[in-house]
Amino acid sequence: MARTYDHPGEHAAQDPVRLIAIRDTPLSVDEVFAAVGDDAAGGTALFVGTVRNHDGGADVADLGYSCHPSAEAVMRGIAEKVVAQYPVRALAAVHRVGDLAVGDLAVVVAVSCPHRGEAFEACRKLIDDLKQEAPIWKHQRFSDGSEEWVGA
Repeated sequence: MARTYDHPGEHAAQDPVRLIAIRDTPLSVDEVFAAVGDDAAGGTALFVGTVRNHDGGADVADLGYSCHPSAEAVMRGIAEKVVAQYPVRALAAVHRVGDLAVGDLAVVVAVSCPHRGEAFEACRKLIDDLKQEAPIWKHQRFSDGSEEWVGA
C-alpha cells in the first residue's frame, strides 16, 4: 500500500505553538509534555536541560539565569520558524530564570509531529536555535570562587 500524505494530520496544525514561557519557578516536564499532546502526532520529542556540576573543567557550585524583557517574544519567533520548517502538530518551550542549583531543570522543550524523525529534527532545531538566539544569559559560579557569564 502506497503511503499518502493527504490526511490533515500529516501537516502542521493551525496553531501549534501551545506554550512559550520564561519562569522564575521550577519547571515541569509533565506540563510541557501535556502541552504538546495531539491525536494526529505519531512522534513526540522532548528535551530537558539541567544544571550540571561542571563546565570547562571546573566544578559548578550554582548558577543564575537572567534575560532581556524581549526574551519570551524572541522564543515565540524561534518557535514560529520551527513550525514553518516542519509539520509540527504542537510545540512548547519553557526556560527558567533566577538562581538554580545543580540538578535543577533550566529548560524544557517538546515538539510533536506526525512522525518520529520530524519530531526529533524539529525539537533539535528548537533547542539549538533557542540556545543560539534567545537573549537569556547564564551566570555560573564555580566551587573555587570564580565565575563567568555565558551567552552575554
